Amino acid sequence: MEPRESKLRPIPAQFPKSFTKPDEPWHHYLTLDLIVYVLSYTLFHPWTCWILVLCLRAQYTPYGNIEMRIAMAWAMLMSGIGIFGIFSDRFAYGRPREVDLSEEVIVITGGVEGLGGLLADTYGMRHANVAVLDTKKVSDEESEERGVLFYQCDVGDAEQVERVAREIVEDLGPPTILINNAGIVRPKSILDTTASDVEQVFRTNTLSHFHTLRTFLPHMLESRRGTIVTISSVLGHLGAAHLSSYAASKAALHALHHSLRAELAQHPHGADIKTILVSPGQMSTKMFEGVKTPSNFLAPVIAPTDVAKEILRLVERGESGEVVMPLYARWISVFGVLPAGVQKVVRRLSGVDTAIQRAGLVKEKMVAAEKSG
Repeated sequence: MEPRESKLRPIPAQFPKSFTKPDEPWHHYLTLDLIVYVLSYTLFHPWTCWILVLCLRAQYTPYGNIEMRIAMAWAMLMSGIGIFGIFSDRFAYGRPREVDLSEEVIVITGGVEGLGGLLADTYGMRHANVAVLDTKKVSDEESEERGVLFYQCDVGDAEQVERVAREIVEDLGPPTILINNAGIVRPKSILDTTASDVEQVFRTNTLSHFHTLRTFLPHMLESRRGTIVTISSVLGHLGAAHLSSYAASKAALHALHHSLRAELAQHPHGADIKTILVSPGQMSTKMFEGVKTPSNFLAPVIAPTDVAKEILRLVERGESGEVVMPLYARWISVFGVLPAGVQKVVRRLSGVDTAIQRAGLVKEKMVAAEKSG
């Protein structure tokens, strides 16, 4: 008897690019973020701290002994900090909403590649209703393979967003989760940046958020549930040489996010519409490929998977919040209150203003003119 042919469609497999790169030395993977992560589940975790107290009691350590007092005081301190954090988040963001992916309609801008593509593929594999808006055209075969509907659309154009929104409502239903991820960068000095460059960056990075919010937010308010994810950047707090338009467009998103939260708090149907602000440091995507941080220990390049994991966690828990990583990015707002001289030293040591130029991503007319003169 001849074997029957398999009806399963073969899917080509390709190893991630990391497999083609040479192995780094062991200390390359040792970062401040990793150390803090381990400590957060050991020395700084209330459960672990109380286990230590129980272990001391199991050895019949008297309560009056100095080691028992220190262990109990530390456990109570960690418990107090943990409880305060829970109440602080509940007071700031309210109760989480119920999220059932089978009933959600997810819209992702700029979701063909990079972080947006990773989020789209993850939801597609879980059979969620996903609509991706991107200027890149995707074939029907690839769309079916990824389990995602792709709509060719320039999100910087309000009319195109409104047109595609009507198609999404007809194909999938009213959107309930909006992930504003689309972004571009034009690495040039301010004097070399044209009006067209600035307009294009702001249209894609900033104005697109206004277009999608005006278009999709009414559906969420009508159904009284939703989640809005705003993808910004740590450069929105810092600024950087040769990235003026990009940094300015991302800084605007921080203000937009806080304004959105304030308006939703005043709207009678806005209680169950959650907001998430994402401000990552440098990610290992094509946008800043070749840019190196001054210290892999203090400022590691983060993988898009790590950022995506945190976004997915908050979205699926139905919570509001912020995704800020790596560790230094959480304290970047403190940078602005430092003395001006200290700020200058920190910027020079960090190399934030020279990283783009060292990576060879800047197209400078001024430098060429000076050399020729």
